[in-house]
Amino acid sequence: MPGLRRKVPTRTSAEPEPIVVAGHEIAVSNPSKVLFPKPKYTKLDLVRYYLAVAEGALRGAGGRPNVLVRYPNGISSEFFYQKRAPESRPPWIEVVTLQFPSGRTAEEVVPRDAAALVWLANLACLELHPHPVRAEDLDHPDELRVDLDPVPGVKWPQVRAVAGVVQAALRDFGLTGWPKTSGSRGMHVLVRIERRWTFDDVRRAALALARDVERRAPTLATSKWWKEERHGVFVDYNQNAKDRTVASAYSVRPTPEARVSAPLSWDEVASADPADFTLATMPQRFAQLGDRHAGIDQTAGSLEGLLELSARHEREGQGDAPWPPHYKKQRGEPPRVQPSRARAAKYPLIEIARAKRKQDALAGLKRWKARHPKAAKYLAPADVLVDAMRGRSSTWTRIRVNLQHVPPQLRPRQERLDPDEKTLASW
Repeated sequence: MPGLRRKVPTRTSAEPEPIVVAGHEIAVSNPSKVLFPKPKYTKLDLVRYYLAVAEGALRGAGGRPNVLVRYPNGISSEFFYQKRAPESRPPWIEVVTLQFPSGRTAEEVVPRDAAALVWLANLACLELHPHPVRAEDLDHPDELRVDLDPVPGVKWPQVRAVAGVVQAALRDFGLTGWPKTSGSRGMHVLVRIERRWTFDDVRRAALALARDVERRAPTLATSKWWKEERHGVFVDYNQNAKDRTVASAYSVRPTPEARVSAPLSWDEVASADPADFTLATMPQRFAQLGDRHAGIDQTAGSLEGLLELSARHEREGQGDAPWPPHYKKQRGEPPRVQPSRARAAKYPLIEIARAKRKQDALAGLKRWKARHPKAAKYLAPADVLVDAMRGRSSTWTRIRVNLQHVPPQLRPRQERLDPDEKTLASW
């Protein structure tokens, strides 16, 4: 592999694997540690993957502050978000200080070369989670992110269809979108923009775009923030709020087969299958085709058209939309109350479980369904709301059930949560 020189002395599998790249030597600790149990991909496999796609991975995450998402014992064990760069780090690892909406600050890692990617992989960072700003200008994003998030039960072809609507809308506003699989169930469309606007401006533009996509394809897409109001594919405008990050291009995702977030050309979207892009298959694709987003930095556009649309929406009575729950109440934001909790609740929701681990919460849902089989048979996939509740360094899972399709006489009452990990309430 170009630029990579490996020392191969006799050693046990537990001994560090020295790798020299970009003029730096990194000792890969526990290189044979299995991170993906099913295909048995190891930490050294992860290192080799990021070396193979380094040019593309750095185009997506390089030169930007990154949140570290670490899986020290593999995808079957607990993971955590690390905003602050480890104090014990090589002097050549660059950091930059960010200030968050909470008022806190943190030094975050800014990868610049393949050596930094190897160092991150050695920390068992599967995903690259960059902020949409360059380290040289932390106040003005250079990227608007369109996150297409299908509700449960929505299939991949509908995600692709909504991506096509996004492409057309962006084109009408003089912007160029660059699609990629999320590595999970959805798709991202990245839009390079001129560094002229604040985070709030970019979020306003993203909200206007989401509403425009919903107007163009009302049966396929939604801009509604509350899960109980969504249908089809949610265009998540709040991914553009300050301090929000998404997995960047070439990130390895914690799926059983080690899927990766794959950059696509628009003519590939109609036939692309997210399952085709994995830690094992992407290096060959990259070697044959190069980076499908190679030209992204030459397409920075203006948000003026979308901001004019936002102003028109406001004049027509569509003001701001809800922000994520941990943000301060914003000027002009509507009441931040779930429709199911409003005085005149629109949707009959009950909460089932809260747990640190998703599988424990899902086990509680299974027990609830066993207790209420008559109600459970009326539930559509989208009626089960599985929320990843993010704390400062990790996530926990909340499960709710929307009983809108259950006949009123069969609707169970709210019960004691099972499980109910109350220690998570303050996160």
